[in-house]
Order: sequence, then C-alpha cells, then structure tokens
Amino acid sequence: MARGIDHLVIAVRDLEKARTAYRRLGFTLTPEAIHPFGTKNSLVQLLGGFLELVAINDPATIPPPGEAFFSFPAFNRDFLARREGLSMLVLKSRDSNQDLASFASHGLPTYQPVRFERIARGPDGASRTVAFTMTFTGESRLKDAGFFTCQHHYPENFWRAEFQAHANGASRIDAAVLVTRDPADFHEFLTHFTGVHDMKSTSLGIDLDTGDGHVEVLSPVGFEALYGGHADPDPRRFLACRILVADLTGTRRLLARNEVPFAERAEGIVVPPEAACGVTIAFAAATPV
Repeated sequence: MARGIDHLVIAVRDLEKARTAYRRLGFTLTPEAIHPFGTKNSLVQLLGGFLELVAINDPATIPPPGEAFFSFPAFNRDFLARREGLSMLVLKSRDSNQDLASFASHGLPTYQPVRFERIARGPDGASRTVAFTMTFTGESRLKDAGFFTCQHHYPENFWRAEFQAHANGASRIDAAVLVTRDPADFHEFLTHFTGVHDMKSTSLGIDLDTGDGHVEVLSPVGFEALYGGHADPDPRRFLACRILVADLTGTRRLLARNEVPFAERAEGIVVPPEAACGVTIAFAAATPV
C-alpha cells in the first residue's frame, strides 16, 4: 500500500528565528520541544501532516551513526553544516516492522527502527506524552536527502485542532519537490519507499501520487519553469514543498501585509527560500472534494 506524506523536516540553524519567519508566512507553530538526542523542534500542524522545524540543541548528546543505526540528529547536523533547508521526507507508517521488512525485501538500506517519547505541551497548557517509531532508509546517491517512515503511537495526544488553524489558510501538504539532473534515476528507489508503482512522467520530471501528497522529482529546468527558483546543475536534494490553502487571495494579502516576498508562478504563490529558511514554498489553491 502507498505511504502518504507524514511530515517534512526543515533543518534550521536558529529555531527562534525560524519560528518568527514561519509566523510571518502565516503559520501557527507549536511550542518549542526538546528531543532526548540533541535536537529541538517546533511544528506546523496541518491536516494529516506537518512541517518540522528542527535545530541542534545539544551537540554533545548527538549519537553517532552506525552500520545498523541511522542517526537523525547527526544527519541534520551535517546537513546544516552546508545549508538550511528541507532535509528529510517522512512518510506515514502503519507498522514500523512491516516497513523494515518491505525495505529489506526490495534491497533498500535498512536500519533498526528507533522509538522515542517526549512531552508535548498543548494549546491548553496541558502536557501529554507523544511517541513515535522512525524506520529509516536511503539512497546512497542522495546524500543531502533523508528518508524515513514515522509511526505515531499516541496520535490523540499529538494532533490538536488549535494548532491546525493558520492565518494563511494552509490546510495540507500537497507535495515535496526533489530536484536532480536525471529525475528518472531515482524512480525505483522512490517506488519502493512510497509504495507507489504508477508514476506520471513528463519532460520536466516525474510525479508519484501517494494519495496523501505528491513526491515530485524535477530537473533543474523543470524546477525553474514551475517554481521560478534557480537550481544548481544537479542538486540531488529537496528544494521545495507545496502547501494547499483555502483562499489564495487571502494568502496573498497576508504575505503582502507581512512584507514577505513572493511571485505568481505556475504552481501558485511562490515564496523564495531566503524567506523560508532555505525552502521554496508554493501556496496552491485547495481543490474542493
């Protein structure tokens, strides 16, 4: 079965500055939370998915990676040594052990699933336990793009309606956009990672529709045509995401009022990476069901 988008990890150097930038974009953010492995985060909760702003909190407590252990904080630390931006694509998990078995059966790299718990503070001020199991894989040619699935163990404690109301009208993650010179080179890995076996292919790239968010792989030319941003000849990393909003006119007014730069492009209202911590964000109109 296809795995939909659970969340996108956006690695930032200064979490409070990132929170300020994303509030200017019209997002509601959760309070800062501390991980037990050296990172901290703040989230933008949407319907069925979220954006995770993650920063390094305590470098001394970051566990090193190993042959059978993927270190989430070490990956993002190393990513941040080069740039800020969208560092990891995370898909939904129904069962971490099944994900592990599926990845292994298709010859993908596998690592021992990692479960962790933390305390989340809700909008009502109450503290609740949230827990997740992360099952990592990867593609050796995509060194600046991380991949894992996330199983939520106490979803009733995690999702809060108050955090899902955004001034910009944001509702869902519609796409994560990977940019590389030869998009078709990665279709086999992405097929096994997402569970999507039918993809749409155009001259600009490929599109895998999970039914709960798209994974788009574009050439640099395709990225520039659709999103307007400049891309290196072969970035091999995620450069953009697309967010659905209820009313593009309202989103446009909010961005203008907050003096956020944007352009009108084929993919919607596009905010450049310098205004969103290294990520190009496209706001697109939600299509009524």
